Amino acid sequence: VQLQASGGGLVQAGGFLRLSCAARDFVLQYYAIGWFRQAPGKGREGVSCISSSDGSTYYADSGKGRFTISRDKGKSTVYMQLDSLKDEDTAVYYCAADLTHTQCTDPLIPHDYAYWGKGTQVTVSS
Repeated sequence: VQLQASGGGLVQAGGFLRLSCAARDFVLQYYAIGWFRQAPGKGREGVSCISSSDGSTYYADSGKGRFTISRDKGKSTVYMQLDSLKDEDTAVYYCAADLTHTQCTDPLIPHDYAYWGKGTQVTVSS
């Protein structure tokens, strides 16, 4: 039941990308979905989340005002729009399901998440 992230690529600073996270219907129905990223030599950082119950959202300070998470239940997909990209956004981005909470936690707790997929590479060039 791995979640599949896609949509990454190479983009210039100031540009944008839309990441997609494909999941099974029951995953979106019952679990909060989070986006994480991991840059080379750094730990995994929780970036954003959307709850399963009411669609409320969470953003880490690094993405506030620039990233937007949304979901399309009909397509069983969660999206994250990345705008005004910066060099420091370069990382592998992963999506996963929070098996412990239906609402997003603050901050996101990677240990609570499962169904990690392979991730998608985002590279921002200046």
